[in-house]
Amino acid sequence: MRKVRIGAGAGYAGDRIEPAIDLMKQGNLDYIIFECLAERTISIAQQRKRNNPDLGYNDLFEYRMDQILDAWRDFPVRIITNMGAANPKAAAEKCREMADQKGLEDIKIFYVTGDDITSRLDEYMDFITMETKEPLLAIHGDIISANGYIGSDGIVEALKMGADIVITGRVADPALTLAPLIYEFGWSMNDYTRLGRGILAGHLLECAGQVTGGYYADPGFKEVPDLWNLGFPIAEVDEDGVCTISKLESAGGAVLEDIVKEQILYEIQDPENYFTPDVVADFSQVKVEQTGKNQVTITGIDGKAPNGYFKTSVGYHDCFIGEGQISYGGSNALQKAEMARDILEHRFAITQLEFEEIRYDYIGINSLFGDKISRSISSKLNPSEESVEVRLRVAARTRDFYTAERVGGEVEALYTNGPCGGGGVEKSVKDVIGIASILIPAAHFLVAAVPV
Repeated sequence: MRKVRIGAGAGYAGDRIEPAIDLMKQGNLDYIIFECLAERTISIAQQRKRNNPDLGYNDLFEYRMDQILDAWRDFPVRIITNMGAANPKAAAEKCREMADQKGLEDIKIFYVTGDDITSRLDEYMDFITMETKEPLLAIHGDIISANGYIGSDGIVEALKMGADIVITGRVADPALTLAPLIYEFGWSMNDYTRLGRGILAGHLLECAGQVTGGYYADPGFKEVPDLWNLGFPIAEVDEDGVCTISKLESAGGAVLEDIVKEQILYEIQDPENYFTPDVVADFSQVKVEQTGKNQVTITGIDGKAPNGYFKTSVGYHDCFIGEGQISYGGSNALQKAEMARDILEHRFAITQLEFEEIRYDYIGINSLFGDKISRSISSKLNPSEESVEVRLRVAARTRDFYTAERVGGEVEALYTNGPCGGGGVEKSVKDVIGIASILIPAAHFLVAAVPV
């Protein structure tokens, strides 16, 4: 039975490139996908595009493509990526320019359009957001972007036209893998069982190193070898959609039943109804079997008709977060940090700074689990051990930049205004992008593949 080999080249916007190049050179691949978008990533990219219409694609696009194109010269694997982010056209044009400079004039590059509906968002202001159950118009911040999670159609169209590289914006993550399977095997868009199986393959590849043990490793409990050399996964999928996950023998990490099971459950709310633009996948009867060393086969996946809507992420300016950090060491470290907090609380009151929310953390003491849980655990593990180093962090949420900036300023003032021994101050202001999700009929999106 014919099979298609698809490698994972990235699992998030800032992922490593070396494991991907290793896969291109050694993995005997037909395709490699680079999944580089998260909910807020594309809104941040939209902001950059506003400032410069030639930008808005992934920050590492040129760095990655420089190495990808060099590898492609000798290992012509077909490449599919959502690194186009808010500006797939500009990314494709940059890729064309880079390819031509390397003498790769014959490489066929396409980009996919249709996910960005920012200019038409006024039509949907009465739509109910999934997070708040209120109309979109109730959002208090300035709206930056609106991008729908489109499906595999545009990628399939590009592959049919002979694309070597397909660059998209916001598509559903597993669509990057499903599209080449639809194209290679000629799957019908009504064959929901096979489509559901293709979605499972994409779901396993979309986070790259997670399914080869990166997010599984827990020293002393769940060992993963050579994590410093973690390899990215390969999905080998047959005409019926049966998927086997493996990795390069030379790479670190592992492919085990338990690792794959953890990744299947990742971000799944209802295993019977995993909604995607192309199909509602059913993972409820999935079977995971170790079929060889670092080789796991997954069966039992089904699917049903999609619901006819595309989830659309609306990015908006939510707030500013002002932050300041300072460290105290040696004897009395925690008491000094607690005194510093007391000083800050009084200073914020004196200067009449108003926050929507403010929190104080003693990093190493209570910053992860909160005061009640963390101190309880600490007292059981180290009942007589006094903290010899503590880092105080204060972060405040506010509507205006000036107030946020003053948070770090007051922390910095602790240098000379006490208590003693403070050092290593850092301060910052973050412009926070919020996300609201609405469901828009799929028919409202006009998806197309465009050559450059």
